[in-house]
Amino acid sequence: MPRKVGDRMGLIIGSRPGEVAVHDNTTLNIYQGVHIALGLRPDRKVIVVAADEFPTDRFVVEGIAHDLGLTVRPLTADVDLSDVAVVVRSVIDYRTAELCDVAGFTAQARAQGAMVLWDLSHTAGAIEFDVHALGVELAVGCSYKFLNGGPGAPAWTFVAQQLQSHIQQPIKGWFAQKDQFAMEKPFAPHDDIRRVLLGTPNMLSLVAAEEGIALSGRAGMPAIAKKGQALTKFGIDVIDHFGLTTSTPRDATKRGCHLAVHHPNAPQLVKDLAAQFKVIADVRPPDIVRLGLSPLTTRFTDIWDGLEKLSRLINQ
Repeated sequence: MPRKVGDRMGLIIGSRPGEVAVHDNTTLNIYQGVHIALGLRPDRKVIVVAADEFPTDRFVVEGIAHDLGLTVRPLTADVDLSDVAVVVRSVIDYRTAELCDVAGFTAQARAQGAMVLWDLSHTAGAIEFDVHALGVELAVGCSYKFLNGGPGAPAWTFVAQQLQSHIQQPIKGWFAQKDQFAMEKPFAPHDDIRRVLLGTPNMLSLVAAEEGIALSGRAGMPAIAKKGQALTKFGIDVIDHFGLTTSTPRDATKRGCHLAVHHPNAPQLVKDLAAQFKVIADVRPPDIVRLGLSPLTTRFTDIWDGLEKLSRLINQ
């Protein structure tokens, strides 16, 4: 089932059959992914992650570095990757929705011998993305944001086919074992994406995830991405109309599907939006009210209503 549902991701991220497993959660999959990359670069002892990267990604990297005696180097524009095993990086900034240059950075890292583990949690189901066209070899992501899963939905791992028989990961579970019921034998993992599997999958979550992912697949990522760009453009126009401040990129090709509105009283504004108007936003420190715009479910009138109420709270 993890592979069957994983194959649905082909229409979402351009993966090929047998390259994605839907399993466990994003934090665990990042942990596995970093270890996979470290195993592929055993002579390198540095991990790179941005100081302002999504907290889970940073925390996992810091924990692994602590346990293995590795060095964590911050991601900067001129970072030296010549001794780096792996860079952990999000495709889309979780605060502003800014989209990074995936192909360019992946090529830069590869030229210096470093792996990149891409986090597609804010990407998959929001924008058009093709792992192979962009040179991506390792990626993780969730299904609860733009793949219609909601809290508790399973995450997923992508490993390019040419790497699968070479990868090692630190948690050896019986669903990765070739002969699963030969319980007296030493661990001998599959030579495919099943190497990332652990224990018994949560079948109810997988059944729901399969339909959520398939729904996006049926709608088609070109159409979803087109609507996402239109929604965010309209949202930025409304933000301008009400005189609010945003750091979300105005270039539609350089943003994902959420909006960042800046205000020093962002935490209270988010509480008041929910309590007074049933508008669900979230806070991203230090001063961002973040509004997620899932293209399949968000209407243009929802954007107007939410931002109008936010403006009303700010100006009351």
